[in-house]
Amino acid sequence: MPFIAAIIGYITKRVAIEMMFRPVRFIGVLEPFLGWQGVVPRNSARMIRVSAELITSRLVDPREIVARLDPDEITRQIQGPLLLTIDETTREVMAKHHPQLWEMLPVLAQDMIVKQVQAGSPVLVRRVVAEIRANIGEVLDVQQVAITALERDKELLVRLVRDISRPEMAFIARCGIYFGFVLGLVQTGVWALTREPLILPIFGAAIGWFTDWLAIKLVFFPREPVRILGLFPFQGVFQRRRAEVAKQYGALIAREVMTVPNIVEGILRNPKSDRLLSLIRQTVERTVDEQASIAKPLVAVAVGTRRFQDLKHAAADKAMSRLDATALQAEPYATRALDIGNTIAEKMNRLTREEYEGLLRPAFRQDEWKLIAVGATIGALVGHLQAVLMLQ
Repeated sequence: MPFIAAIIGYITKRVAIEMMFRPVRFIGVLEPFLGWQGVVPRNSARMIRVSAELITSRLVDPREIVARLDPDEITRQIQGPLLLTIDETTREVMAKHHPQLWEMLPVLAQDMIVKQVQAGSPVLVRRVVAEIRANIGEVLDVQQVAITALERDKELLVRLVRDISRPEMAFIARCGIYFGFVLGLVQTGVWALTREPLILPIFGAAIGWFTDWLAIKLVFFPREPVRILGLFPFQGVFQRRRAEVAKQYGALIAREVMTVPNIVEGILRNPKSDRLLSLIRQTVERTVDEQASIAKPLVAVAVGTRRFQDLKHAAADKAMSRLDATALQAEPYATRALDIGNTIAEKMNRLTREEYEGLLRPAFRQDEWKLIAVGATIGALVGHLQAVLMLQ
């Protein structure tokens, strides 16, 4: 009986763990009543808000991380692709807006015009980076970046929770064996005294319920280290692994959520980005003006003032359309400079016990009673089967 009870304890834990994460999408006939969806994906909206709020309020300060970017280094990183983009843009805009003049110019003259525009590229990049650094709080919504990334891929949240809680899940499964065996010894004694068949399903349900409940509690509690009988140190498994979890969580967020492409998208594609995009457009046009200042009277005569303005606007449009691709050329440097993974890990170690617990606790809190109830049901069924076999 103790060994069967240990098996019941282990099986109920494994089922509870799998029900935490699977299936990702609801399976059943009448959502959410007749069927099941993993606890984490089912509560993904709430967990995403909790995770995003924690990242925003305590772990990632946009001003702090963007201040680490060196405009000169960014210029060096994107210089090659930027010069190529300027070359293509200048030739395309000139050929489209004044094809006759462009075709009449010798190749050398065309190249000189392109190189003159290219000469202003370092100034352009520095101005844009300066604008972003000065107004980062207005143009980057870190919480929205996190929410967008997590909502884009529902399995990402499942992977995030599962990866950081893998040791805790293994602990829960082991607890089922140990607690089940101990309760099985009690069950054996009661059975020996009473020979009552109902003892087996009752104890099976009790083993499934109690071991599920206790294992989940021991993941988080006690928050502070305590000594059992004054001798043996003990602390909730998740709390005890704080330094390891912080490092792992920081790496996952940096790799999957707060990536450079996601940050660039968040800067350029959010409700607050209109002002920044307008500033970038004005900066591009101003740079074209400055680089054309020497030849501007001649250009005005050759193409007309109005046509020159159209040409300038077209150049800005073209530059804006390639903004994402050009900016991402600096991704390797920006990833190293921002150092988001280590920043998050360092700040996580400063969280209070309750705040740190909030990383994983929301995955259990709302529906943990369902997991416990399933454990009790499975335990009762196995106990009933055990009773039938013993009576034969």
